[in-house]
Amino acid sequence: MDQNERLLHASSFGAAAVAYAEHRPDYAQAAVRWALEPAPGPRVLDLGAGTGKLTATLVALGAEVIAVEPDPGMLTELRRSLPEVRALPGSAEAIPLPDASVDAVLAGNAMHWFDMAVAGPEIARVLAPSGILAGLWNLMDDQVEWVAGLARVSGSAAIGPRDTPAGWRAETADMHLPEAGVAARFGSPEQAAFPHGQRRTADSLVGTIATRAGVLVMPEQEQEATLGRIRAFLASRPETARGEFTLPMLTGVLRVRRL
Repeated sequence: MDQNERLLHASSFGAAAVAYAEHRPDYAQAAVRWALEPAPGPRVLDLGAGTGKLTATLVALGAEVIAVEPDPGMLTELRRSLPEVRALPGSAEAIPLPDASVDAVLAGNAMHWFDMAVAGPEIARVLAPSGILAGLWNLMDDQVEWVAGLARVSGSAAIGPRDTPAGWRAETADMHLPEAGVAARFGSPEQAAFPHGQRRTADSLVGTIATRAGVLVMPEQEQEATLGRIRAFLASRPETARGEFTLPMLTGVLRVRRL
């Protein structure tokens, strides 16, 4: 994905902020605990916080959270749902915080949008010595047969390599690194994945997939065709055709320490 395409995808969420808040899953608490385990203190920045899905998990775990989000629509939804959290406009490339002001920076389904040549130094700047940067991604567990079928039917724009466990590891292993020629600000990466799940119906799972960037930027006719295929597939499967079910998921974490 080139820079222009990345910007188009990254800016697609604001118009769907309410649907994003309704349909996107939270994050496995065990994954968030693991991400924060080596942090030197409790101060956490949720960077690219969206509507606050990760923020809410951090609050539940007792972290001292600040949220930063560039999209006004997403930020409005975050402030509405979590009024007790300090939530600021800003981006990974321009973080509105002082030097060494947080012990960990976490990014939920967001690090792949960062320009690490610029964001890396900014994140390192706001981190305390030995602070932690961690990216978290919610993955569909395609080791489950019907989930693998859903991924095939949906197509890579809706469920891409980063959205399933095997692909996620390869896609994110060096995501903390800048482009060649720029000094790295973080040490060797660690990756781990933790069981998770989300209660869904066929309709709400279609709604979840409809909030993915690759679907949001599709031409209307292509989007309708894609979501129609997904609806038909879910209606054909005994696991998903009637009532609620649990979507099998994992929360994957990439964790690095500030040098």
